[in-house]
Amino acid sequence: MEERFKQLVEEICQENDWVILAMEVMPDHCHLFLNCLPSDSPSDIMARVKGVTSRRLRQEFKHLSHLPSLWTRSFFVSAAENVSSETIKRYVESQKKRG
Repeated sequence: MEERFKQLVEEICQENDWVILAMEVMPDHCHLFLNCLPSDSPSDIMARVKGVTSRRLRQEFKHLSHLPSLWTRSFFVSAAENVSSETIKRYVESQKKRG
């Protein structure tokens, strides 16, 4: 399911010209580091990612079909202003190793 989720996120990002700089999937959340235009609203990006992945994964993995959604409405967004892209990328990629 993790691999399929990653494929779906890659498809969504390609369709919208968003570049995935780093992605890591955890048991109860995921980390995405994206490069997108300033005109792309973070809430619109997350609504698209969450909506498409929830719908498609529940269609493809029948044991998830009883769930109304795979996601909560919350998310955290931060701009990479004072931190280098490489630092953020290393952080995201290190999350799975933490535990």
